[in-house]
Amino acid sequence: MAILLGFILLVLAAVLVAQLFYRLDKREARRAWRTLAAQSEPAGTFDPAMIADLPEPARRYLSYAIAPGTPLLTTVELRMVGTFVLGEPARHRILAMEARQVLSPPHGFVWMPDIGSKIIRIWGSDGYTAGRAWTRFWLWGVIPVARLAGRGDLALSAAGRAVMEAIWAPASLLPQNGACWQRAGEDAARVSFKVAGRELVATLTLSGEGRPVGISAMRWSNANPQGAFRWQPFGGSIEETGTFDGYTIPTRIEVGNHYGTKSYFPFFRAAIVEARYRR
Repeated sequence: MAILLGFILLVLAAVLVAQLFYRLDKREARRAWRTLAAQSEPAGTFDPAMIADLPEPARRYLSYAIAPGTPLLTTVELRMVGTFVLGEPARHRILAMEARQVLSPPHGFVWMPDIGSKIIRIWGSDGYTAGRAWTRFWLWGVIPVARLAGRGDLALSAAGRAVMEAIWAPASLLPQNGACWQRAGEDAARVSFKVAGRELVATLTLSGEGRPVGISAMRWSNANPQGAFRWQPFGGSIEETGTFDGYTIPTRIEVGNHYGTKSYFPFFRAAIVEARYRR
């Protein structure tokens, strides 16, 4: 009986410690959220003359994405629903997902999902601010599924994500915010940012009217059989767009690792149901 009681007390102590770390993780994510959300300030309104010197595909996209006279706000809060895939192509599980995100490209983001239901329920956050990134997810708020943080490989990978997701904050893609544009084909434009001394690049594929239909990049990632960080293709397709407060953004998207190769496996599918641009 004493052994059983000791075991129960040990389990309870472990659960309490796990709960403490889970709450600390949530507190840090919320603090980072508030910091990003507070840094947005209007920088005038959109005038097509601002992009007159850009390559034609870039002008086409930005003219589609930002209505004339729209306040130039570079921080957005999103609400999304969709699915998230756990596992590898040969053996995986598709889970329902709801998430909130604050995004201020290329400076950072905080993504806070609720993944799964019933037996599997995962909460936590991905984030990148001030050159530091983290990935912290918990099963039922008790068992750590992933708990990583740092400024090295993880931060470089997260910075690449922040650049790609700038399509949800189109004002951040104007030259005045540090974005550099190049023509990448008749219906494609390449945008880059200098982040922590590195040039990070994303390529948008466009329709004739300027609607984004695909996005891709070489991303620093260890999503490969070797588990080694290296530059590898990442991206996906943009299936629908919608307009919020003068910005027309992707509202249905799927993305995954090894985009454009035989190994492509979209693990993230989402529909944006709300977008609020911070003043």
